[in-house]
Amino acid sequence: MRIAQVAPLVEAVPPKLYGGTERVVSWLTEELVQQGHEVTLFASGDSKTSASLVSAIPQALRLAGVRDHTASLLVMLEQVRRRADEFDIIHFHTDLLQFPLFQDLFHKCVTTLHGRLDLEDLHSLYRAFPAMPLVSISDAQRRPMPPVNWLSTIHHGMPLGLYPFNLEGGDYLAFLGRISPEKRTDRAIEIAKRSRVPLKIAAKVDPADREYFKCEIEPLLDDPLVEFIGEIDDRQKSEFLGGALALLFPIDWPEPFGLVMIESMASGTPVIGWKRFGSRNYR
Repeated sequence: MRIAQVAPLVEAVPPKLYGGTERVVSWLTEELVQQGHEVTLFASGDSKTSASLVSAIPQALRLAGVRDHTASLLVMLEQVRRRADEFDIIHFHTDLLQFPLFQDLFHKCVTTLHGRLDLEDLHSLYRAFPAMPLVSISDAQRRPMPPVNWLSTIHHGMPLGLYPFNLEGGDYLAFLGRISPEKRTDRAIEIAKRSRVPLKIAAKVDPADREYFKCEIEPLLDDPLVEFIGEIDDRQKSEFLGGALALLFPIDWPEPFGLVMIESMASGTPVIGWKRFGSRNYR
């Protein structure tokens, strides 16, 4: 089949550092190529792929310092639109912007929704375009949504052997991802301090969260049990997760999947987390 994979432009495919959706797009694209499909990847020019790469922009937007992604995404979607006749399937990973642009082509389109769906301000758009075929990444992700055209739930997977399984583990707790109020780094620090187990934090700080980091998290780092490493790449991630006693995932938002959890478990490291639905926490 002739398949277009349309990636976000925030990170390269795969990401150089932090990035979830783009990492999943890379795994999916490479597997489709391996299975013999003719795959075209629309992504940033610094992406690495065995598919045919269409460079929408030279460099991924976050590391280039671009904060408003709308213009670049619309330009890329216009590229996809002009070439739509070349594809049997157009698979979007770009949230919502493609909905009004591809109404007459919904029969060959599918959108995987990678983010949270409990923000009611966005529901009016889903109601306006209920025919767009959608894929969820968990059944729980679907729950807040109005009636839409769900095709399936497809959980994230990863290539076998990507993260070597470490039978021994280590003596520290790990926190991996990004610093933001809903990810509850503060709660992870509290768990480490109360349990007297060292905590290593490998996380990025987006511009939108710098004030939160400075005011709420940075003061908590002044403790011999807590080490802030910052953002890490895939090679470092494998060592970081595999060498941990456990991964802390004490979130305070309706996580649609939690890619870091399967990365951790693939490394042989158990996950200590909150089961989060709606406004209630279940331990």
